[in-house]
Amino acid sequence: MDKQNSERFLIAFNKIEKIMKGMVGQNGHISFFKAIELSKKEHAAIRKYEDELREFGDLRNAIVHHRTEVEYVIAEPHTEIVELIEHIEKLLSQPVTVGTSFAREVHTFQSNDTLSEVLRKVRDKKFKHIPIYDKEEFMGLLTASGIMRWLAATVEEETISREITTMDDILKYERNGNTYRFIASNTSVYEAEEIFKNSVLSGHKLEALLITRNGRKDETLTGIITPIDLIQIE
Repeated sequence: MDKQNSERFLIAFNKIEKIMKGMVGQNGHISFFKAIELSKKEHAAIRKYEDELREFGDLRNAIVHHRTEVEYVIAEPHTEIVELIEHIEKLLSQPVTVGTSFAREVHTFQSNDTLSEVLRKVRDKKFKHIPIYDKEEFMGLLTASGIMRWLAATVEEETISREITTMDDILKYERNGNTYRFIASNTSVYEAEEIFKNSVLSGHKLEALLITRNGRKDETLTGIITPIDLIQIE
C-alpha cells in the first residue's frame, strides 16, 4: 500500500529537522523555525528555500496537532508539496557540489604565450575564459572584456603584432582579479549561485568561479563555472 502524502511529508520533514539541528549542534529541543534561523547561516539551500521551509513548519503543525484519528489527518498535502519537501531533503542530505557538477579538464595558458597562439586555440576549442599562469603560478583570468580594453588602449598604434603580443601584455588590462574567485570543489551549487548574485549586488560582477580542491589558487584547476552554467542546471 502506498504511503499517504502526509506520511511522506512527515518523514521528509523530520529528516530536514534533524539535518538542520545537526548543522548547528543542537540535538536538544529547539523549534523547527529556530532551526531554520540558525542553520540558514550554514547552508545556501536553506537560505534558498527558507520561505518554503517555514510554510512546511506550519503545515506540519496542522497535520500533527489537528489529527482527529490515527488514520485521518485534517491537512493532507498535495503531491507537489510532498515532492518539493522530498527534493529539499535530498539537497540537504546529498548536497550537489560544484566538484561533481562542473569538474572537467581546464585548458590553461602561459603568460609568455602569444596572442596568435591563444586565438587559434580559442577559435578551435571555443574557450570563453582563459586562465593564465607563469609556470605553476596563477597570474589571472583573461576575459573578452580584458582583450577589448587592450584593443582600445592600442587602437592608435599603427600595427599590432599578434605574434609579439603576449598574454602578460594583455592581462594588465584585466580588472585586478575582480572578475573571478576561487572556490573549493565541495562548495554546493546553491552557494556558488549566491556568490554570483552577491557579486552583482556589490557592484563587482564575477565572470567565473575557478574550482580547485580546497579553493586555493596554488592548486590545480579542476573546473570553471559561469553564471550561464548554473542557469543550465536549474
